[in-house]
Amino acid sequence: MRKYELMVVFPLEDDQHKAGREQLLSDLGANGAEIEKTDELGDRDLAYEVKKRRRGKYVLFTIKLDPTKQIILDRIFKLNSNLLKYLFIRIG
Repeated sequence: MRKYELMVVFPLEDDQHKAGREQLLSDLGANGAEIEKTDELGDRDLAYEVKKRRRGKYVLFTIKLDPTKQIILDRIFKLNSNLLKYLFIRIG
């Protein structure tokens, strides 16, 4: 198991944020990820327009995950329309 930081940008609308977050947590759990910490970073401007949006809700997750599952999660997150952007960063 490796440690990762997962930065996720959700849409500002509450229903899309809630649905995206639930789906993300479900996908992480189904692939054996252990969520160690969750930091709500709030609403921020995006550097450029993404899916016709200029702002998003940022959330930073610290997780433990098998490296082979990270590739699978990357494919799953691409299909989640309630995520604007996401980024896995390996730490330690």
